[in-house]
Amino acid sequence: MQQKELLEIFTDFETKNRYAIRLPEGHEVLYAAETGKGLWGTLARQFFKNRRPFELCVMNPAGGVVFTFQRRWTWFFAELHVRDAAGMPLGRITQRFTILRRRFSVYDAAGRELATIEGPLFRPWTFHVTVGGRPAGKISKRWSGFLREAFSDADTFGVEFGPGMDPPLRTLVLAATFLIDFVYFEDAS
Repeated sequence: MQQKELLEIFTDFETKNRYAIRLPEGHEVLYAAETGKGLWGTLARQFFKNRRPFELCVMNPAGGVVFTFQRRWTWFFAELHVRDAAGMPLGRITQRFTILRRRFSVYDAAGRELATIEGPLFRPWTFHVTVGGRPAGKISKRWSGFLREAFSDADTFGVEFGPGMDPPLRTLVLAATFLIDFVYFEDAS
């Protein structure tokens, strides 16, 4: 669940994104926060909006970094690089060209495609994860309520992992959720 700042709600001044990652029972297990880049980061957030480069640090409740997600600047297709706490690459998520769908490919650190994530054009809140052509999970944007949806771009997502999905792929699908939020649901105006 993305956390919203009052400054952003009342002024449309884009601030660093912060998230709480919860289990289905509601227990917060991880936190993610967009790291600062000084003046460049502030200007990028204001002018490039959802197309901006960013880095998210995912932390445990004690504040230790577990993963980092980094998106570099691109004109068209977004790509997110995922690293573990030691900075070792875990993989990447790459947006793909399609006409009537929204598609991402998930790659491991060696560049092998592990999964695809596709969202139908006319069901914009649902993305299906497939491994080898078989369903393996789902990413869904959830309705946050009228006021939250009307006055902010803070979003709530649900991620369902299939029973056979291994932990490295789960990490990459979680990372893809943040990329999907930025690409399709972050304020683009």
